[in-house]
Amino acid sequence: MEAMILLESGMIITGTAFGAAKTIVGEIVFNTGMTGYQELLTDPSYAGQIVVMTYPLIGNYGVNAVDVQSDHIQVSGFIVKEFAEHESNWKSDKRLNEYLKEQGIFAIANIDTRMLTRIIRNHGTMKCLMTTEEITEEMKAKLKSHSFPKDIVKQVSREDIAVLDGSWKKIGLIDLGVKRGIIEQLQQYGEIHLFPWNVSAETILSHGLDAVLLSNGPGDPKDVLKTIETTKTLIGKIPLFGICLGEQILALALGGDTYKLKFGHRGSNHPVQDVRTNKVMITSQNHGYAISSESLPENVQVTHINVNDATVEGFCSPDHQIHAVQFHPEAGPGPKDADYIFEEWFSLLEGSEQSA
Repeated sequence: MEAMILLESGMIITGTAFGAAKTIVGEIVFNTGMTGYQELLTDPSYAGQIVVMTYPLIGNYGVNAVDVQSDHIQVSGFIVKEFAEHESNWKSDKRLNEYLKEQGIFAIANIDTRMLTRIIRNHGTMKCLMTTEEITEEMKAKLKSHSFPKDIVKQVSREDIAVLDGSWKKIGLIDLGVKRGIIEQLQQYGEIHLFPWNVSAETILSHGLDAVLLSNGPGDPKDVLKTIETTKTLIGKIPLFGICLGEQILALALGGDTYKLKFGHRGSNHPVQDVRTNKVMITSQNHGYAISSESLPENVQVTHINVNDATVEGFCSPDHQIHAVQFHPEAGPGPKDADYIFEEWFSLLEGSEQSA
């Protein structure tokens, strides 16, 4: 079945529909990873977005129940050059096309995704409409009026408080759209107390925690006002860690500023330098916003930078026991170069106990 992509610029690209054919609108972005499409599809940070895969063959190892990062597909739409109708992988439970149909996700294949990626890179992230119908003036108007929902974090966060058993530390996790990989990493370090995005500082402090981590998530960090206010209250009262959106919220709570990148960083092959050691690692990333380094207070130190564009990839404030990174140290998908981040953070908690 023929399908069309209508870009905000007015350009129309024709391909072949698979998955659940329908008409959808979202923000079009690209991912540069060679593998990990199932983790990508289920990553809550992609909620509301239409993802273009730059790697040309997708679906060749099928999908399974183990590698998901949440309980359902989070992307609005999916665009690939070629999807494999027959997978080959001992772990596979079903084919990608079947998986997308079951969850009502529209996808388009037979697209020159490198060309489309260049358009996004040159013009910046934009709105996009996907359809199997004839494009009408009404559709164009729908595309023009579409806006990214400001409550997107609320849509992907949990609603209740839960505790996952563990030994050693008691760790609070504010769920802004957390990936399962982060939870699995934290479980190695202790008991996890999971909180919704709008939890109060008083509730968090009443749990007797050793530290609190703000998770990854979708959208503009400046829209998550409740979490920013909670974080401001927590500063100086408990050690705070942040990943991706969590890092940006920590920066805003400290008085810093964030801005939208032209086309963002998405993929499992982004080089980051630890400026404290000059070590470069390959990281997994998924964000459309960045922290303005000039806006950070004097007592905040930049610890990591992006090798490609020198944007802030990590910072710390030793005075307030705050440490955060923009990339995903848990990978999922991606390389394990940044595994040491969690160990480094939790060793700092040991040091603070000894100094006390």
